[in-house]
Amino acid sequence: MFEVRNDEPKYAFLNSKNIPDKSRYGQSIELTESGSELRNQSLNINNDAGVGYNPNRYKQHGFYFNADNCIGCHACESACSEKNEVPIHLAYRSVGFVEGGTYPDYHRMNISMACNHCEDPVCLKGCPTRAYTKFAEYGAVLQDPDICFGCGYCTWVCPYNAPQLDPVKGEVSKCNMCVDRLEVNLKPACVAACLGNALDFGVIETIPEGRVQAKAEIPGFPTTDITHPNIRFQQTRTTHREMTRTDAMPLKYHRDDREGKFRPVVDEKLGREKHWNLKKLLTSHESAHVIFTLSTQATVGAFLMLILSGWFGIEALAILQSPAVKLPLTVMMVLISTIGLFKLNMHLGKPHRFYRGFNNLRLSPVSREIAGVSLFYSGLLGYAALTWFDNGLLQFLAQVSAFAAVLGGAVGLFYMYKLYRIPARPFWNHWQTGSAFGGSMLSLGALMIAVAGLFALPSSAPALPVLFAVIAAGLALEGAGLIIHARDMQALGNEGAASHYRQVTQYGFSYLFRNALLGFSLLLAISLATAGASGFSAIAGLMLLTVTMLTSSAFGRSLFFVLVIPTTMPGAFFWKNSGFVEHARATGLADKPQHGVAYERHHAFKVKELMQTIREHSLQDMIAHVKWIVGK
Repeated sequence: MFEVRNDEPKYAFLNSKNIPDKSRYGQSIELTESGSELRNQSLNINNDAGVGYNPNRYKQHGFYFNADNCIGCHACESACSEKNEVPIHLAYRSVGFVEGGTYPDYHRMNISMACNHCEDPVCLKGCPTRAYTKFAEYGAVLQDPDICFGCGYCTWVCPYNAPQLDPVKGEVSKCNMCVDRLEVNLKPACVAACLGNALDFGVIETIPEGRVQAKAEIPGFPTTDITHPNIRFQQTRTTHREMTRTDAMPLKYHRDDREGKFRPVVDEKLGREKHWNLKKLLTSHESAHVIFTLSTQATVGAFLMLILSGWFGIEALAILQSPAVKLPLTVMMVLISTIGLFKLNMHLGKPHRFYRGFNNLRLSPVSREIAGVSLFYSGLLGYAALTWFDNGLLQFLAQVSAFAAVLGGAVGLFYMYKLYRIPARPFWNHWQTGSAFGGSMLSLGALMIAVAGLFALPSSAPALPVLFAVIAAGLALEGAGLIIHARDMQALGNEGAASHYRQVTQYGFSYLFRNALLGFSLLLAISLATAGASGFSAIAGLMLLTVTMLTSSAFGRSLFFVLVIPTTMPGAFFWKNSGFVEHARATGLADKPQHGVAYERHHAFKVKELMQTIREHSLQDMIAHVKWIVGK
């Protein structure tokens, strides 16, 4: 249990008065009923079996931030980091700011933010490993880094950037509400350290002494509709109608006088000039997701066409059952699926803990996607191994494997789509995500079959027009979705519009190049389908189509990941500024820990380091390096 000092100042102790029955969202402040089995259980803090003596132990608590008083001293950050031994490149609590006006009428508003321990924590629902728990004690949402395997999905779904993915350890951690201090009736460390009396803490909806407001939103704070966060604000000082961010996000906040709220709008701080940004686009942190999603959608599409054409006797695709086509096709599907799964697994902070991804099938779309794709891959392997035998039992098992793969593929792709429908990322939260994934499944799946059919020409020629038609349908579906998505994003005016602004400026030439390739591929597929090409013309057309489609898919899916702007809290000039993080890593400033930036150290990089060791050092050094990797 936390040890209370004899000289602990009075302001460090909790003092909640006039506690209401319900929160503004209609939820009960009392989290358990009297006599509940959840009461009087130890939180086992530091292996202490004692139970705290806080009289409000089972009521929902939350932070209170007075924006009028915050002076931006960062004492709250320092106190939190010191108490929790947070690495210098992370911060459970951070101070950013928005500003408006010009000299002499300039106004800056600081915002200190940590985890809001929400009533509806999306991090808990999204985490595939069940590393999160919302406790009846104080309503704290706590996370166990030892359970986490470093997928980072909680950092995607949280609107407030509360979970912190450590690029060095490959695991997530976050604010724990200082429950050890709460157990002995002390406020969290960040609150006790606040110099300007801007931070406070207590049972939610109680207004601290000397305060007059308990608002749910202030400029720069994302919408409360997603998670119902347990934080309240006071901001009585008048601000300008427009408040801008000083970090790299192309966002500012405009006051809506009808609702009295600030709405995010696009800030064209990057101008209108178009750029390629190829290195950032094609070697982003999410490149593994690009490879995994495209390879999985392609192989599922190809397998569905292979199996369903046999089950339903589709005459135009009868050639697919020929060993001359089926053999190279199954080899391609197994190889491409294996590469995609390997890249995804190595993207995890802790790849050796991949099996924990099945832990939250009840709530997490990530767990369901993993289960579906794993079932598909297992069925694909079973079918690929058994379909060549004439034995009746083995043929039956091959068909069972095929059915499992079809079912797993459908489930996997559905939840692959669902997991990207994230309200905290408006650019993804659109049906176009589904049209893009479905279009890729059709077009890339049919392309894979057509390429496999090259091994059986000219006998496969009758199937080519059908395959080219399927390719054209998939490309048309994807293209239509992109047109409507661009229109809808511009109309939103929020982070989705900011993502579109990035799309046509920072990545403008890459965006146009992808669109041109997509349009060209569609026209080429239509012409090949209608012309009934065969022989050399079919081979030449297919090879050209393969190059243009793969390039278009790589650019398009990479844009999907790099463009998204989350509904995150504003940063400062350097701290919590994605632009500065990129600059520091590119220029070597990240080598100096005082800048608060670390290089990414995922296992993929460690494998590269291992291969370098093999080339340059002795066997003994290599074994020591392997032991180091295993230890990490």
